[in-house]
Amino acid sequence: MRFSARLRFGRVVSVFPAVLLAAMVAVATPATADEGFYSPPSPLPAGQNGDVVKSQPSAFAGGRATRIMYLSRDTKDKPIPVTGTVIVPTTPWTGQGPRPIVAYAPFTAGMGDQCAVSKTIAGEGSADLVANVQTQFVNALLQKGFAVAQTDYEGLGTPNAEHAYVMRRSEAHTTLDVVRAAQRLPDSGLAKDAPVGIVGYSQGGGASAAAVEMAPDYAPELNLKGAYAGAAPADKAVLAKSLDGAYAAGFLGFALIGINTAYPETHMLDLANPAGAQLFMQASRLCTMDAIFQLAYKQTSALTKDGRPVSAYLAEAPFKAVVDDLRIGNLRPAAPVLVEHTPLDDIVPYGQGKQLAKDWCGQGANVEFKDLASFTPVFSHALAAFTASGNAATWIADRLAGKPATGNCGGF
Repeated sequence: MRFSARLRFGRVVSVFPAVLLAAMVAVATPATADEGFYSPPSPLPAGQNGDVVKSQPSAFAGGRATRIMYLSRDTKDKPIPVTGTVIVPTTPWTGQGPRPIVAYAPFTAGMGDQCAVSKTIAGEGSADLVANVQTQFVNALLQKGFAVAQTDYEGLGTPNAEHAYVMRRSEAHTTLDVVRAAQRLPDSGLAKDAPVGIVGYSQGGGASAAAVEMAPDYAPELNLKGAYAGAAPADKAVLAKSLDGAYAAGFLGFALIGINTAYPETHMLDLANPAGAQLFMQASRLCTMDAIFQLAYKQTSALTKDGRPVSAYLAEAPFKAVVDDLRIGNLRPAAPVLVEHTPLDDIVPYGQGKQLAKDWCGQGANVEFKDLASFTPVFSHALAAFTASGNAATWIADRLAGKPATGNCGGF
């Protein structure tokens, strides 16, 4: 169900440095997206996971871009339409074997349809710093000659559908199926046996992590060589406490909408008082930077009917079972993984990344954990993304070239 109102709360007072604030405003007047493309056919055609429903040329300076709609599965294994972009470098592939394909799992873009990454990286929809950094991740991969398959995830960009934000199963399915779609896209020149990598940071780090651990069962035919998971939000119970009242409190609102979308039986919205219901409506229309500016420092105890914080509910039935199901790290990845996290992270606590790596190590996976450099404790999560984009491309390039990965389990 789509929320039908956009409401604005009171002014948010924050301490953004002037230079960062300037970078966060819109960088250009975006072009209008072809919204008709994002409307799925009804009924949805039958087919296999990853089948391409439709495609059209898109715009991206770093390669030949095609916007796609493809079939995938939601949390309850129901077929869904998902949009994304396939970008193939215009330069010939000179490496051994077929050109590798890297699934790019985007970090938080927002909840409104205008935030979909397949729109923003094409200069459409909402254009701000977030779109620029998404592009930086993609370009780092294209510059190494890899094709990039980017997913919008469930619901983002699709009319009359909510984005299943940070929902483990859905994000894993959509990330793996965008690779299948790239392989099946007519005239892409991409091989079904091409080496595959997965890269993601923040929300995308969680999607990458979920995808690599679910790949053996969900997409065993993919020639998966490795995955990069940066600042992965692996344990939503921890985030329910750390984000509550923080400057990125809007992300917690996104996650609660995600739970309501993926697990409607929990009746998550029934917990909200009128102010909380208004926040849900507002958050469902916002992109990342608007959410930070408009929803910063919101306390969930002021938004529930009985005055308890959301974290208290998530520790009880029926929500605890959902939170347990959302936890990443319970399955053994079949491919090597690099987990990076900045110790100064001010959105996804540093312990999340380290515990995820330890959980995988305990299952015998090939895991390397590294501290991710950040320049300042202020906005450290966002700033570390700039370093992560280069680190991810370099590490995944070695895996796709067949170089062995050296894990450091027991050393962190």
